[in-house]
Amino acid sequence: MSTLYDQSRTAREESSIPQEKLSTRDVQSLTYSFSETTNTLPLTNCKEIVKMHTPVSSLSGFVTILVVQIIFGIVFGAFSEYGKEVLPPKDGEVLPTNLGSYPHFQDIHVMIFIGFGFLMTFLKKYGYSATGFNLLVASLMVQWALIARGCFEMEEGKIRITLGGMVGADIASATVLISMGALLGRTTPIQLLLMGLCEIAVFAANEYFQLEYMKIADVGGSITVHAFGAYFGLAVSFILRSKKSDLTTTNNLEGPSYTSDVFAMIGTIFLWIFWPSFNSALVSGADQERAIINTYLGLAAATVVTFVLSVLVSHEHKLDMVHVQNSTLAGGVAVGSVCNLLIHPYGAVLIGSLAGLISVLGYRYLSPGMLNKLRLADTCGVHNLHGMPAVLSAVFSAIFAAAASTTEYGDSLYTIFPAMRSNLTHIGGEHHDEPIPFGGYGRSAAQQAGYQLLGILSTVAIAIVGGLLTGVVLRSPSVRAIPRDKQHDDEDSWEVPAP
Repeated sequence: MSTLYDQSRTAREESSIPQEKLSTRDVQSLTYSFSETTNTLPLTNCKEIVKMHTPVSSLSGFVTILVVQIIFGIVFGAFSEYGKEVLPPKDGEVLPTNLGSYPHFQDIHVMIFIGFGFLMTFLKKYGYSATGFNLLVASLMVQWALIARGCFEMEEGKIRITLGGMVGADIASATVLISMGALLGRTTPIQLLLMGLCEIAVFAANEYFQLEYMKIADVGGSITVHAFGAYFGLAVSFILRSKKSDLTTTNNLEGPSYTSDVFAMIGTIFLWIFWPSFNSALVSGADQERAIINTYLGLAAATVVTFVLSVLVSHEHKLDMVHVQNSTLAGGVAVGSVCNLLIHPYGAVLIGSLAGLISVLGYRYLSPGMLNKLRLADTCGVHNLHGMPAVLSAVFSAIFAAAASTTEYGDSLYTIFPAMRSNLTHIGGEHHDEPIPFGGYGRSAAQQAGYQLLGILSTVAIAIVGGLLTGVVLRSPSVRAIPRDKQHDDEDSWEVPAP
């Protein structure tokens, strides 16, 4: 297909008609001559190739993105309002403020727009797309997350916009960026938009279900964010997987260069530094301090294990930059669901070490096996960085929930595990303060542990089903796809300077 497309492009360049002004008749004429010259593809296929790469087809995708932005603006205008704490006080009333969460908001912003963006620049000729599409997708998804999540918490028919809601929207956008990592280099901007719109809608529903009805503990989002984003992206990638015949041909752009790997390390370092803020943003007081300490210890332990194990399993027993860029972060994911619990410093170190271990082994053995056996491509290895460490975090959350008691936690036990409260006002009456969880309140520690495991199982199941359905949409003939020979290449969407 690469040769055919090159010949078609040459034919257009030699034509006296400027490419951007080609009429339908001109395209048909070029297609007929192209078909007669090559005598390799049916006429209809040749038309599809020419149409697939015209500027018009690319432009329509960005027009769609603009339309979506306009719709977001209309929704905000019709259905949103500032939260009460954001409005000017009246009659001397004292309103609560969320300004204390602004430093965490800034840190998470750095992770979303710099950390994730630069982490995905490891491909040798995909730096523009990695950072640029990351910025575009995150900007769209933050707005969509405010709307989607706000629909579950509307007051008087309005979505209340607060700084706390912005923090939650930033965290929600991370799910799409995680999924984007599994598909990096193989999707167009419009495909990323469609995936994000579907994913955030399903994510918001699952998050509300897990936190408000299942009442699981997941402060750092390992279950609702990392596991969901990883398995949603893998499911989409499974639907978009290449044909068996394509696996025999390699694209020389599907790999790093020395310079691109250095840029990717910038993303790693930013994520490593600010991950404690990501895990602790939604709690306060002693819970927040524990979350920061445990996250830092988990990251440090995962980093040391990553370096050692990378040398042991890599070819020629040298450090592998893939492991250093990704597995060093696995500890932050693995402590996410338990970071505010009394796991003790040794527990954080143990969990971080195990996360580094399974992440490195995943990159070394599991990812190649998934590609060879299932044709399941995972460009950034999100299964190893986000998926498996998130499952590990959920398992440990069940273990520590089973051991939780008021002896250790005091009254904070019911803040961390709300469903373990035995008495809640208005429950059983006509009105109640919050949704009644599945199984009701007054759970034992063992029951809460079971719900933690049920939370990860149901989240993974919902993510996979949602991802498979979304993948079918992205594979629709009406959605432009990138030909295999043009994947992992900025030139498909960007004006790239000559070398």
